[in-house]
Amino acid sequence: MDTKPLENRYNSLAMDTCCLSCGSAVLFAGARERETCVDLGSGRGTDVLRLAGEVGPRGFVYGVDIADTMLEKARISAEKLGITHVKFIKSNLDNLPISGATVDLVISNCTINHAPDKQAVWNEIYRILKKGGRFVVSDIYSLDEVPENFRNDPQAVAECWAGAIKKDVYLDILKNAGFENIRIIEESSPYQKGSIEVSSFTLAGTKPRSCSCGCGG
Repeated sequence: MDTKPLENRYNSLAMDTCCLSCGSAVLFAGARERETCVDLGSGRGTDVLRLAGEVGPRGFVYGVDIADTMLEKARISAEKLGITHVKFIKSNLDNLPISGATVDLVISNCTINHAPDKQAVWNEIYRILKKGGRFVVSDIYSLDEVPENFRNDPQAVAECWAGAIKKDVYLDILKNAGFENIRIIEESSPYQKGSIEVSSFTLAGTKPRSCSCGCGG
């Protein structure tokens, strides 16, 4: 799936006031003082700055996005507020420039569905989390397979459902990555997109405190 339409869309909306997410993962994240957190698809940095307040100056928060203008807007906001324990990074989600087993919490809102290789993304989330680390992620799943003609359709990509996969496939990816205690916190009723129906949900899970996966954690 070509994600260039998504990057272009987010660049153009960086100064807008609209909401771009499909959930409120940060509301369920329960960030604690001194924790290290990561927001995948951090946009204008709103959730990063909120997390920064929750973890305090002895914690740290990374924001990861692909849109330069979103990242710049986030950096400006952090500077204006005098928040220095944050860092905004341009990166794809399947190859994060973050050391393994260094993160306590990963959040994301309606971003992972865009990734062509979702298993690689979730493997990366697993890699960067400490043993016992956790994720809270809001995303979209499809009730049926997304027709091929929509996979690279600019409008479908921009509306955040072109890359959606079925719910059971999504949950299997989390299990394959190695996560445990996977649970659905909230879930919407199905709604129509193109010729299919999709739903949004917020998921949580943890990296085992004892693992032998060779991830460095």
